[in-house]
Amino acid sequence: MNKILCIGEALIDMICTDKNSSLSNGEHFLKKAGGAPTNVAAAIAALGGKVEIAAKVGDDPFGHHLIEVLKNIGVSTQSISIDSHHFTTIAFVSLMENGERDFYFNRGADCMLTKEDVAQIDLSTFSISHFGSATAFLPGELQSTYEYVLHQAIQHGHFISFDPNYRELLFGKNKDVFIQHSIGFIQQSHFFKVSDQEALLITGKNTVDEAAAALRKMSDAVFAITLGKEGALLSTKENSCIVPGINIQAIDTTGAGDAFVGAVLFQLSQFNRTDISKLSMDDWKQIVSNANKAGARTCEYMGAMEAFKHLSKTIFNA
Repeated sequence: MNKILCIGEALIDMICTDKNSSLSNGEHFLKKAGGAPTNVAAAIAALGGKVEIAAKVGDDPFGHHLIEVLKNIGVSTQSISIDSHHFTTIAFVSLMENGERDFYFNRGADCMLTKEDVAQIDLSTFSISHFGSATAFLPGELQSTYEYVLHQAIQHGHFISFDPNYRELLFGKNKDVFIQHSIGFIQQSHFFKVSDQEALLITGKNTVDEAAAALRKMSDAVFAITLGKEGALLSTKENSCIVPGINIQAIDTTGAGDAFVGAVLFQLSQFNRTDISKLSMDDWKQIVSNANKAGARTCEYMGAMEAFKHLSKTIFNA
């Protein structure tokens, strides 16, 4: 089994448990470990994969909690740096009855990850690198470190995975910056996942089919456009199809996309690079079908880390 590196933010989700209540009116909050690449790493570990996270947290109770949670689920935390000058990043999350979310970020240590922090990582021990940070395209040390690790991973022959994780709150007035960075990563990826909204935003198209066609022209990568309960549009350079979703009663969609990506990467970690390049459309359909199951299972629990405790590769056979 090949080892996977995830890079980006590790943060605390403060989830408002008062359903359909705005953050300003909410009174009850639940602390959960989070951050998109952190969630992906946790999902991979929960499925039985070998994975490490490169991130930065504060030297505070929340940062130490994140490290403890990740260790307990099986993620290697040796590449998590601790910052004594900046508080751990916190995301306040409000849940609606349909499981959708609203965010408010109090950004801290995650943006301070430097090239020096990641210089000690032996990239020769990994075969897959995943870039799924919601905050990496914002100004800060993380932005340049993110690009640096991408280039180093490419030089080491890694399989490159990307998920842009667009957040309107973070990029509402700077969509062009987000789009430009996302296209750069898409063009250098071997696999990427976007939501239907992200596909339309990045390509400027009006329909998912048009967006998929534009993405195929943009990159030779295999990609998936997630479509919520409808499943996912899977595309290779030669073919595309809809892989049906799983009907569930959603409690919290936090981490569903990350579980999807984690399940894809866990399955790919069973192959070497040459074998991945030989996977057929039917192979990819099975991989994405299993990823849909992982995403659906995650929606059935409150908080991504709690949901990942219930992930197992046995769900692939359900």
